[in-house]
This record gives sequence, C-alpha cells and structure tokens, in this order.
Amino acid sequence: MRTVELLVDDAADQAVREAWRRLADAGLPSQARHSSPTNSPHLTLAACPELTGPIRWELAEVAAALPLPVRCTGLIRFERPTSVLAWALDPDPALTALHRRVWEAVASDSPPETLNPLHAPGRWNPHVTLGRTRRAGAFADRRIPGLLPTPPQTFLLTTLRSFDTHTGTLEVLEPRG
Repeated sequence: MRTVELLVDDAADQAVREAWRRLADAGLPSQARHSSPTNSPHLTLAACPELTGPIRWELAEVAAALPLPVRCTGLIRFERPTSVLAWALDPDPALTALHRRVWEAVASDSPPETLNPLHAPGRWNPHVTLGRTRRAGAFADRRIPGLLPTPPQTFLLTTLRSFDTHTGTLEVLEPRG
C-alpha cells in the first residue's frame, strides 16, 4: 500500500514532536514510540495499492500547489479500530479542494475496494496524529490537555510524500517541471 501524505513546516514539526515526547513521558500512547526513521508529523490524505503513472501525474499537480497554510482547531480523539489522539485541522476550502484532488487521483486508477473509505471526501477528518493505540479509550485521561503544548494556530503543509508499506521507503512527490 502507498500512502499520500503532507509534511508540516519546521515549527509545527517541532511542536508535534514535543507533544509526542510529553505523551510518552506521561506513559501514554505516543508517536514518539514509533521508532522508524520514516516517522514524522504528517497529514494523511489517502492510500492506494500503487502510484501508477496517471496517479503520479495528478499528484505532481497537487505538489505544485504547496505550501498550503492550514489552521489547527485543537485536540481531537477518534475511536476507530484504533484509538487516536490528534490535533485537528480546519477543513477549509483550500485544504478540502487539495484533498479532493488527491482522492480523485488515487480513485481514478485503483480498485475501489482497496481505498480506505475514511479517506473519502465527506468522511475525511484532517488531523496530525499525536498518539495511537489498539487500546480503546486510551486517550480518555483528563490530564491530556494540560500535558500538551499549545498547538500552533496556523502552519504550512510543505511537502507531498508517499510511504510504501511493503518496502518501508519514503518518496517525495515533486511537481512536474
């Protein structure tokens, strides 16, 4: 599987990593415990089995639209197959349009059953993950808001990348040019 992700600017990266550290120091699930060198603060847009030529062509257009300013709206928790704690992002028109372009690109050349329905327009919740675990209710701890640094009010999404879950490699997706 190949993810399509956006990296955050340096200041937001540092703030997220500080939140990861504080969660880990408090004994809570944290992305700081994900020791892969590919682990970095990001926003996942979609995932597909492979980045075919047509998908890559469209993603190059998306990459040309970066950087994109976004607004952080605060802390959010999801209870899905995994429990997730994250900083939510405002799905403003620019971010929503960029996401739709990515979704349409991956959907145009991927079998529908291979796409994660939670990434579909209308269901996608833009966020930067701080911690995740398979333990239900892990982020119900009332100390959490006081443990975390204040999220950056605004920051930039700077780089489009893809992670290959089979090989463990990252690829920066560049604009055509």
